[in-house]
Amino acid sequence: MAEKKTSIIEIATNRKAPRDYHILERYEAGIELRGTEVKAIRLGKINISDAFARVEKGQVFLYGCDIQPYENASFSQHEPRRFRRLLLHKREILKLVGFTHVKGLALPVLRAYWSGKNVKIELGV
Repeated sequence: MAEKKTSIIEIATNRKAPRDYHILERYEAGIELRGTEVKAIRLGKINISDAFARVEKGQVFLYGCDIQPYENASFSQHEPRRFRRLLLHKREILKLVGFTHVKGLALPVLRAYWSGKNVKIELGV
């Protein structure tokens, strides 16, 4: 069988995160987006410099990620700094719950990138 190659294209990187935090582990997460958000990301209108993740009620949410509105959208537009759900496996979420209960550990966003047709977020611990 032929292997499927996925190209990884950088969208945005958080250059402050490796300087401000000691990264213990890295996790790749999908992100739940609306249509206008995907189109705005394709234009490069995303800012993750202040973004971080938080575990709440068994789910992981992304806060502080700024996706500017898409100008060519019709009447419906997205909120630029709304919180967005991150898509992770259950065992990864349980590991992150354990990490967040330890004092001094945070979940900063390291980078955002395209993996094929999907937007992925790389989290650090």
